[in-house]
Amino acid sequence: MGSTDTETPTKTSVPADANDLAGLEAGLDALETVQTRRASLRETLVQKVLPPFTAVVLVLVVWQILVWAKVTDSYKLPAPTAVWDEVEAAWRQGTLLDYIWTSVQRGLFGFGMALVIGTPLGLLVARVRFVRAAIGPILSGLQSLPSVAWVPPAVLWLGLNDSMMYAVILLGAVPSIANGLVAGVDQIPPLFLRAGRTLGATGWRNAWHIVMPAALPGYVAGLKQGWAFSWRSLMAAEIIAQSPDLGIGLGQLLEAGRTNSSMSQVFLAILLILIVGIAIDLLIFSPLERWVLRSRGLLVKS
Repeated sequence: MGSTDTETPTKTSVPADANDLAGLEAGLDALETVQTRRASLRETLVQKVLPPFTAVVLVLVVWQILVWAKVTDSYKLPAPTAVWDEVEAAWRQGTLLDYIWTSVQRGLFGFGMALVIGTPLGLLVARVRFVRAAIGPILSGLQSLPSVAWVPPAVLWLGLNDSMMYAVILLGAVPSIANGLVAGVDQIPPLFLRAGRTLGATGWRNAWHIVMPAALPGYVAGLKQGWAFSWRSLMAAEIIAQSPDLGIGLGQLLEAGRTNSSMSQVFLAILLILIVGIAIDLLIFSPLERWVLRSRGLLVKS
């Protein structure tokens, strides 16, 4: 006689702990796979171009209002149109780009030399205890010393030439680059260094493959600060050191405006110095910083 019992399929039960673990893994996967996308042209214009453009317009408006209100004499505060006339005059004479290029090529070449000297010096100070004890405080002191203080001795040592300019840049930028790298090395987790030694990375291999990549955020910050010191040191040297053999850079242009009692020329030099500093930051250091952040997963939107 056939059995009348009906078999019901058994449902496989999943432990609650397994469900929690699966949810945790899914959440971690979601964190690691954050979708990035390129900003559209409109978003770029609104978020990156419009704010500084608005700020510049507001500054010009306030500047013109102060001129109209005659808060001071016109020879002390020229109108924006007077400064623009200086720009047009320098452009027609073919000297505007010469002013800029004379200073930019000096600044970039001097910064390059500071980079070559400051990087190995920073590694040496960071990795050798005796060298840090001997040189570390000196580097910190040099970094706090105003760069203009180096101009008189550099003129006496080297004379009125480009070598003097580069010496002032080096003395201003090398401590910042070295200290930035030292700070980056100090923030490396010791586990990274032990793992590198375990894998056979010693000597220069350890410095190139382990130390430098791990210290990159601090190193980039030091480079950015080193460029700021290079540019400021160069301007101080160009303002103080005057010679026909040196040509006319932005610092000499600024001093010429003071000598000629031409505030419009002074404002022109100040604006060009500011524009070059902003351009170098936007073209070199901001992309470098974004690349470092993106390579570490710290920059969600590209």
